[in-house]
Amino acid sequence: MDVDASTLEAYRPRARPPMKMNVLVIQTAFLGDVILTTPLFDALARAGATVDVVAAPAGSQVLHGHRSLSSAIVYDKKGNDRGLRAFLRLSATVRFRSYDVALVPHRSVRSALLARLAMIPRRIGFDRSAGAWSFTDVVRYRPHAHEIERNLDLLAPLGIGRPEGQRPSLSLSGADTTYAKDLLTSAGLLDGPFVAIAPGSVWNTKRWPEDRFARLVADLSRQGVRSVLIGGRDDAALCDRIAAAAKGAGVLNAAGGSSVLASAALIEAASVLVTNDSAPLHLASAVGTPIVALFGATSPSFGFGPRGPHDFVVETDGLPCRPCAIHGGDRCPIGTFDCMLRIEPERVSAIVLDLVRRLR
Repeated sequence: MDVDASTLEAYRPRARPPMKMNVLVIQTAFLGDVILTTPLFDALARAGATVDVVAAPAGSQVLHGHRSLSSAIVYDKKGNDRGLRAFLRLSATVRFRSYDVALVPHRSVRSALLARLAMIPRRIGFDRSAGAWSFTDVVRYRPHAHEIERNLDLLAPLGIGRPEGQRPSLSLSGADTTYAKDLLTSAGLLDGPFVAIAPGSVWNTKRWPEDRFARLVADLSRQGVRSVLIGGRDDAALCDRIAAAAKGAGVLNAAGGSSVLASAALIEAASVLVTNDSAPLHLASAVGTPIVALFGATSPSFGFGPRGPHDFVVETDGLPCRPCAIHGGDRCPIGTFDCMLRIEPERVSAIVLDLVRRLR
């Protein structure tokens, strides 16, 4: 069944009997992609379906305890589960669970083949998937829609109305919020406004330079707003350098010391998050914290930008070389890196301070 955009627009939320259906969502992409798939879980659960997910280790961690999921099947495709033998074991595990439907937002051939080899009778994915030939229902991929809306398009073949204006969802535990509260209390950060800053990214050309982040932290401190650096273990050294360069600014470096959901709890407590085009942007969307997002090599037009009422995108307009890649890269293709270098800390600081003052 092919579903185009005009057909999708005809679907609207409506009262319907609960679905008696076991659904598997296959999403083994990056952490941000997994977070942006959570509205799909929520819509399926509201319709009465039992929902499981196949995700990479980082994705399964951020989905721990999620309100709309029955279970998560961890697929460490770049680690312990690398190779054909592990993939066949995974397909046997999935087949044993007897799912009725597979939804495959991830567009790799491996994800499509997993649904096929697991003998799931109904398999729904995008026409741009490398394994689209293996689906029973093919949905047109809308390149200029937001990723959340694209994922919700996969509901159309099931007759489920596509809800509008959805944001990602996470289920923070009491331990996550307690960790954040204790850390912030010990640093004296609950006495006034503070900004969470996430300077990392897997892709170098998505990163605003670290000296710019250090200048931002120092400028915010002079205006009475402290900063907390957020990130995973791979970001710890970067955040150490930023904290050292912003000496005297009273910055708290929380990178690498907590789980993804505990980091989300820190972001939830912040007045604003400043971030590159990376997973923390989507964590902030899920917990409702206003976002100042810095876009360089990539563009919000790809469908991964923030869209909250108080969110800002900071980018360099008018560059013919931009965007240069959907994911970014290791280095600027033309050697200038103007897309990021032309974003000055003073410009970002002014936006952040205005948000803090207006939203307090």
